[in-house]
Amino acid sequence: MSLTKSEVIEKNRYELQFSIDKATFDAAVEKVYRKQVKSIAVPGFRKGKAPRSIIEKMYGTGVFYEDAINDLIPVAYPEAAKESALEIVGQPEFDVVSIDENGLVLSAKVYVKPEVVLKDYVGIEVEKEISEVTDEEVDKEIETIRERNSREIDVTDRAAEMGDTAVIDFEGFCDGVAFEGGKGTDYALKLGSGSFIPGFEEQVVGKNIDEEFDVNVTFPEEYHATELAGKPAVFKVKIHAITRVELPELDDDFAKDVSEFDTFAEYKADMKAKIEKRHETTADNAVEDKLVEALIEKLEADIPEAMFEAETENYVRDYDTRLRSQGLDLKTYFKYTGMNLDSLREQMRPQAERQVKARLALEKIAALENLEATEEDINGEYEKIAAAYSIELDQVKASIDSSAIAEDMKVKKAMDFVKEKAVIKTKEA
Repeated sequence: MSLTKSEVIEKNRYELQFSIDKATFDAAVEKVYRKQVKSIAVPGFRKGKAPRSIIEKMYGTGVFYEDAINDLIPVAYPEAAKESALEIVGQPEFDVVSIDENGLVLSAKVYVKPEVVLKDYVGIEVEKEISEVTDEEVDKEIETIRERNSREIDVTDRAAEMGDTAVIDFEGFCDGVAFEGGKGTDYALKLGSGSFIPGFEEQVVGKNIDEEFDVNVTFPEEYHATELAGKPAVFKVKIHAITRVELPELDDDFAKDVSEFDTFAEYKADMKAKIEKRHETTADNAVEDKLVEALIEKLEADIPEAMFEAETENYVRDYDTRLRSQGLDLKTYFKYTGMNLDSLREQMRPQAERQVKARLALEKIAALENLEATEEDINGEYEKIAAAYSIELDQVKASIDSSAIAEDMKVKKAMDFVKEKAVIKTKEA
């Protein structure tokens, strides 16, 4: 393979031409022939035994060319792209220039990263808003942990109350006829949760274990089952059990159980410190977002549509990966949300555009400020990735090229540079 031409055909777009010698092309065609001949029937020959020359005479000389070219491109094009030294973005468009006694010549029309102009990125003024930690916030956080350490107690000496969980059998009737989906056994209903039809849970309150009773309700006008919407119904209900949640006392013993502290006062003070740190991190992230928005406003670049499309596809793939990690996939997601691939792309597009513009701006700053990634930076990033995904370090290094890591590190250093040089005014949110 050799690159024979690289020329601008329009702004931010090049045409590359690269050749593949005749011996390599002929070998690829022969390989395709041997693979496909098994399924080609030619009169006078056993299936899979027809000579290549006979098949080409029947179907044309180029019958195997397209598949051979498709087999060669994944090897030949990357070499041509590397030789061109262009910063290519998006997917290329391939065409055949010629096939003759010298071999094969292909063209690839590609988009490249645009020229970027960025001024006044030093000393950007932003406000950092930090929320004060309130006693209510600390109490709420502790209450969450308290609820997490609660236990369920059987209630046998009283009737059901709001906040209890009643284990019930129920069957619903409309106009005296049982309706579909209106029956359940041993259903644990949290009273006060609002999970049943309005008015249902309130009528369970005051009832005792083993008691059988009727619950009279009216379905909401906007109820999803239209045949029941707005209609009165009677549920036959029986309570099998009642439980309540018992919360631990907020005392020193509680602090010892849920933390490394001996007293509740120490535990509460530590909780406040953690929330303060979280507020600080949130404020820092908000500052970074504001700085990125400022850089995007200052960015001057004629960005190819291909860059936005490629980044949008990256977001879609990442989303699909996250869904799969939760036991779902895009097909299932679309079924339940009513979306499709195009609407998901439309939803992801603004984030993708922002990411492309932000990265172009930060790459320009890295170049202007001569920011480079050191060996220590790259190794440190490899170690972070290995730890985050519980993968062997050597495996990470084998799967991610160090040059890609280095580019990401330069972008990160550029962001750190912008933050360091920014004029940040702190105020209480």
